[in-house]
Amino acid sequence: MKVGILGSGMIVHSALSVINQMKTVSCEALWYRAGDEHTAESLKEKYQIENLYSDLDAFLKDAAFEVVYVGVINSAHYEYAKKALEAGKHVICEKPFTSNAQQAIELVELAKAKDLFLFEAVMLRYLKNYRKIQEKLEEIGEIKLIQCNYSQYSSRYSSYKQGNVLPAFNPALSGGSLYDINVYNIHFVVGLFGKPEKVHYFANIGFNGIDTSGVAILEYPTFKVVCCGAKDSDSKAGCQIQGEKGYFHIDSMAGTAKNVSLINKEATTIFADDVIDNPMENEFSVIEQLIETKDYEATYSYMKKSVITMTVLEECRKQAGIHFAVDEEAEVTMGS
Repeated sequence: MKVGILGSGMIVHSALSVINQMKTVSCEALWYRAGDEHTAESLKEKYQIENLYSDLDAFLKDAAFEVVYVGVINSAHYEYAKKALEAGKHVICEKPFTSNAQQAIELVELAKAKDLFLFEAVMLRYLKNYRKIQEKLEEIGEIKLIQCNYSQYSSRYSSYKQGNVLPAFNPALSGGSLYDINVYNIHFVVGLFGKPEKVHYFANIGFNGIDTSGVAILEYPTFKVVCCGAKDSDSKAGCQIQGEKGYFHIDSMAGTAKNVSLINKEATTIFADDVIDNPMENEFSVIEQLIETKDYEATYSYMKKSVITMTVLEECRKQAGIHFAVDEEAEVTMGS
């Protein structure tokens, strides 16, 4: 699988370090924003990337790659993924997939219309441990409660407290704890159980209207879910799915599903089916296979869950009064 990468930020560094170790995936080109020339040149040299571009149209016309990995800021995911699809490229887009549900729906419809593959880079959904949870859910009986917590003190939070708003805490750029952190928890739940009947979001709101941490409550017909996410404080990450006959314990953040235990009266079973150290490598491998085998059915089953997740995220943030720039754009479009 030959990939062209959009962006030069931290997530791109992580993706390149993984791709560089893979035998069947390669990065052929990288596009960078004006002002990021030094970083781009450094990445080109370190990972032996053939071509660098500062012109997006020229990048998308490059025939050396067929898949575009979108690793830009949250608010630009929709725009750049759409341009890549319009150029006839398959797309892997980082999480959060878009800024709202309508954008997600539009991208999925465009990809289907052009017979292209479209993926959200959610490592969780491509993991064997996660699929094992799906397969074994009935063994814990009727589910009653689910708890997920992923809290990580952001390296940018101290700067934020001093009034310096970087993209991770900028509502204009679709930042905040819900979209950057709690999205992993919500993907975990939606991937297993689909769309909840009701959602609620209780957030700690910073001086500029963004959520620095918060608790999402998801209501399903027979059970309740609590998803905690924070960028302003730390805690041990983990998830539990509680049923009448037993429970699952995931001793890691939801996004990696490491150290999964199924515990009931009979025994404790530990799942360790993912032998790859970095889940991102597994993600690229699975995506490569789906494209190679032309498995559109599996691909768009995943994307249906992405649309549901964006619906939940959008509803949560609007309940908390968190306004993104995209909301104003939508209002202008509706009023015109």
